[in-house]
Amino acid sequence: MFLAQDGASEGGGSLLFPLLMIVGLFAIFYFLLIRPNKRRRQVMERLQSELSVGDEVMTSSGLYGTVAELDEKTVILETSEGVYSRYARGAIMEVVSSSSPEPTGEPDTITSDSVVERDSKD
Repeated sequence: MFLAQDGASEGGGSLLFPLLMIVGLFAIFYFLLIRPNKRRRQVMERLQSELSVGDEVMTSSGLYGTVAELDEKTVILETSEGVYSRYARGAIMEVVSSSSPEPTGEPDTITSDSVVERDSKD
């Protein structure tokens, strides 16, 4: 008890440095842990909400299947012809191929201008 009073009376009792350390640690945790996890969760929620029948998906356990039916909380996947399994929407980790192709801005047909001939070396 006497030692604590002696240290405080010598002028070394500034609380600014420990306070800055705590704020700095919180900032590090926020930018390295909290923020990336929040973004990852938002991306997964958007992916799971945009599922549609016919999408080929991969579950968190690594099972590939095609979406046969959708419910608010569940997804029924066709893993093989005639084999159906029910999963929670949260188990869907990746959409491998979508049933509705996204426009890429590229033409669907190959023109003679886009064909490059290769020289064969015999």
